[in-house]
Parts: sequence; structure tokens; C-alpha cells
Amino acid sequence: MPREFSRIDRIGDQMQRELAQLIQREVKDPRVGMVTVNAVKVSRDLGYADIYVSLLSTEELTAESPEVKTSLSALNKAAGFLRGQVGRAMKLRVVPQLRFHFDSLQGYSRHMDSLIREAVGEKPAVPRDDNDDPVSGNPERDA
Repeated sequence: MPREFSRIDRIGDQMQRELAQLIQREVKDPRVGMVTVNAVKVSRDLGYADIYVSLLSTEELTAESPEVKTSLSALNKAAGFLRGQVGRAMKLRVVPQLRFHFDSLQGYSRHMDSLIREAVGEKPAVPRDDNDDPVSGNPERDA
């Protein structure tokens, strides 16, 4: 039996889509930069929503990077405006307070990928047999 999505999950998903569009089109602050909304977690009582964002950059960013700090402060200052726009777009009676956080999961996953490549090397995970028939997948037999 598939798991039903709760109302909070649906609100979070819709809020993620709305915020991504609003930040791209409506926020004119140059400090924000190229922001991607990765996830939105809404509290059960709709009191607040934690928005996890990442920034497009050529260098590896951390939560302590000055670029990240300026973007997050600009987003947190625009939170009131964004909250009003999200409330109007979604027609919610209670709109959560928006709190923006830097999502460091991408950097962590790149680090883990590099560690795995270093440990395993460039060899394939499943060794190929030279006798295998590439079409049928069965080994060739002598007749």
C-alpha cells in the first residue's frame, strides 16, 4: 500500500516550486545570485518553514563562505515579501515564517564520491567477461 502524502508534505512541495519561481523572477537583489531551492521542510503547525538553498558557483562553497552568507542574509531580509507572495499564490490562511539555510549536501556528496573513486579506482563495479555475447547476455558456446 503506497504511503499517503500528508498535507504538510504537499504544502512543502508546492512552496518549493513557488519560492523557486519567486526568487528567480521577483527578487531583484544582486546579492542573491543564482539560487536553487533544494528542499522545504514545513513544521506541523505551519509556524515556520525551513528552506534549504544552494548557490551556483565555480568554487566549492561552505556555510561559512562570504558569498553564501551575503546571499542568505539577502534572502532572510526578503523573507517577508516572499512570505506574502507565497501566501497569495497558494491561498493559505496561515503562511509559515520563512527561514533560509545553506544546503551543504551537494558538497558532501561530491566529497564522498571523490573518496569512493579514490578507494575503488576507475575499474568497473562489475567485471565483464570477454566471452559474453553482448546481444543476448549469454556466454558463447562451442558447437
